[in-house]
Amino acid sequence: MHIGQLIKQELASQGRSVTWFAKQLSYSPTFTYRIFDDETIDADLLLQISRLLNVDFFKFYSDEFKALMKG
Repeated sequence: MHIGQLIKQELASQGRSVTWFAKQLSYSPTFTYRIFDDETIDADLLLQISRLLNVDFFKFYSDEFKALMKG
């Protein structure tokens, strides 16, 4: 799972721009593009992004964990 790519895909599916996203997060567009490149993310930032896009991105981690536990 690549969380940055999942966030980028969701942003695109909602028709939101990177500029809008960066402004909502109070980050520079450069930092925002780094989020998309990251395979991992800080939990506080992920919570903020989940709220902003109205998507439970933690679910992706939970689903991956469940799959790993099944073996």
